[in-house]
Amino acid sequence: MVAVERTLTVAGPVEEVVRYLQDFSRTEEWDPGTVSCTRLDEGEVREGATWRNVSRFRGRTTELTYRLVRLEAQRLTFVGENKTVTSVDDLTFRPAADGSSTTLTYRADLRFKGLARLAAPFLRRDIERLGDEVARQLPEVLARR
Repeated sequence: MVAVERTLTVAGPVEEVVRYLQDFSRTEEWDPGTVSCTRLDEGEVREGATWRNVSRFRGRTTELTYRLVRLEAQRLTFVGENKTVTSVDDLTFRPAADGSSTTLTYRADLRFKGLARLAAPFLRRDIERLGDEVARQLPEVLARR
């Protein structure tokens, strides 16, 4: 397993930030690895909602189906899966000290399957770099909303 965690302060109150991030299709705006992310079901975003996420990592394209498994006032959890990896993206939110922004902790756990497990230690540095990019890009995107 490879885990990446970043804690950052983003513009906007918790409720607005959660509302924005609960729609996983918006990863196209703030995740530099995401090529496209399309909602697979319809209606209000709720627990059980699903998305098809196409990402590019180390020059390769991969597709995962993500499901929203936790939708709470201060926490979101998405689980993405394909034949080689299960990705758990867990986001927790709390009001920042200034009262007008949000402290966001973003944790991604990637569990590789089969032979891909052997590559996990070699991917850690690239996954950490991707985490740094998300931590840089997400606050910028939220500040422009």
